[in-house]
Amino acid sequence: MSLVMTSGPALEPVSLAEAKAHLRVDGTAEDALIQSLIVTSRLHIEAALGLALITQSWSYFLDRWPKAGRLVLPLRPVAAISHVRVWSEEGAAETLALSHFLLDGHGMPPRLVALSGALPLAPGRVANGIEVAFSAGFGAAPTDVPATIRHALLLLVAHWYEHREPVEIGVGVNAVPAMVADLLAPYRRRRL
Repeated sequence: MSLVMTSGPALEPVSLAEAKAHLRVDGTAEDALIQSLIVTSRLHIEAALGLALITQSWSYFLDRWPKAGRLVLPLRPVAAISHVRVWSEEGAAETLALSHFLLDGHGMPPRLVALSGALPLAPGRVANGIEVAFSAGFGAAPTDVPATIRHALLLLVAHWYEHREPVEIGVGVNAVPAMVADLLAPYRRRRL
């Protein structure tokens, strides 16, 4: 299984101006640093929670269909499925009709369910024989991202802005503030 980003977010959940206001920075000398901290903070939150914040496009490749007739998608929330393709042994791709599937895009985890109960067409290709292309994210605008996530992102930017020194293994570390984890807690996947 592999997950490939095909189109990244058009903008970040918080703007440079918002981050600078939060940090109380007036000049432009550190704009590049602050912008990189915004991107790094978004990537950190997305990876930690299995989220896509701003709408982005992905392709999820699988070797074979899961047995239960439900394909769990690795990111959430999933807004739409673009296409589902299955490759033959000869390398020809067949695009399946999306009407054969039901998308539960806001589930935890999101999933693609075969309406007939059985997933169609076993792939002929040994590896990455199935591709599910989808878009994920809360929306295209920063205001579509929940306010608690946006605030956690600003707190993370501020934390990394204030703690720029490299970390030496075995020496005390400036941990990510607990309030960031608290703000993000409702978005964590629960495992039983």
